[in-house]
This record gives sequence, structure tokens and C-alpha cells, in this order.
Amino acid sequence: MAELLIFDLDGTLVDSRLDLINAVNYMRQTMNLEPLDGERVVRMIGNGINSLIRRAIADADVDFETALQRMKRFYSDHLIDSTRLYPGVSSTLAELKQYGIKLAVVTNKASDAARTILAGLGVDGYFSDIIGGDDQYPLKPAPDALLALQKKYNASAAGCWMIGDHYTDLEAGRLAGFRRIFLTCGMGVTGEETPDYSVDSFNAIPDVIRGF
Repeated sequence: MAELLIFDLDGTLVDSRLDLINAVNYMRQTMNLEPLDGERVVRMIGNGINSLIRRAIADADVDFETALQRMKRFYSDHLIDSTRLYPGVSSTLAELKQYGIKLAVVTNKASDAARTILAGLGVDGYFSDIIGGDDQYPLKPAPDALLALQKKYNASAAGCWMIGDHYTDLEAGRLAGFRRIFLTCGMGVTGEETPDYSVDSFNAIPDVIRGF
């Protein structure tokens, strides 16, 4: 039986691409740089904000810390301008909660931003834990946060699942010894990872875990 489900945030629970694209291009505008194509920005997402900024200014000779702070300030004021839950997220989380399964979020996004987004979209109450990239654990694909949650809830590895849309989620799940679900509707790629299951909608998740 499933005991613990750990979700990524961006590209898994929420479609945040437009707000992230706007924040990156705002930062570039303030540094006299041309805007980047939206899909190009989306391909940069998934490894934390520092990695996103380094990729977003790789074509320019500008100061990293200045770029980082400008992006952070803008994004913190525009976290849910366009960011929305993917279809089926709220109802599916409610269904999973009814099964008595522990639900948690592990994201490489800063924890305050993650909590603000989930609260603003009305789903923070479903999660026992929300762990961000600036908490005490290294960023995914390191499995440390996943293993800490497994230990906290005394869950078996066979009862733990990592659910995400990026190879960082899949690798973290593999290193933790968890089963892994990949959401093809998200923003990321599998890279060299092979998920245990792939689904094209969030509301397909209960069918996958039912029986485990």
C-alpha cells in the first residue's frame, strides 16, 4: 500500500511557466539584455533558481548576484499572477488524502515561495510537509529530503513514491529507492532516467498507486 507520496511543485502541481518567464525577462530587461524566448526559459527550469539565473545570463557579461536579486525581488511579487494548478490537482489530492496517505512537497524552489503559491491556490492544507530548496537539504536530485521524510513517517521504501516532471525528481526517487511517476504534461524531461510509470494527467495518479 502507498504510504507516502512526495510531489515536485513546478510542472507537477502547478503550471508556473509564464510567471517564471516574465521574471527572467524582467531581470534581463533591467540589465539591458534582450528577452529570451519563453520555451527557452522553460527548458532552463528545474534545478533551482541559481541554476536558472546562470543559464538565463549565459549569453551576457553581467553580474550574477545582481541578476539573481533582481529576479528574486520581481518574482516574489508575482508568484501567482498566472500560475495555476494543473487540471485535476485539487480533487486528486483530496482523494489521496482520504486514503490516509501522507502527502508532501519537495521542490528546488525557495520554501517561502512554494508555501505562498500552494496557499494562494488553496492546496497547502493537503501536505504534511513542504520542503524547499533553501531548507536544510541539498537540492534534488540529491535524495536527502526524500529519505528524511521516509524516516519521519517510518514508511517502507516500497510504500514511497516520488512524483514529478523532471529528471531531477526521477533521479532523486531512484537514489532514495522509491517508485517514480513522471508527468508528461509538465515542463521537464526524463533525461537519462526511466520512470516506473508515466501519466499524461494528474488525475491518473490514484489509478497507478492503487493496489500498492
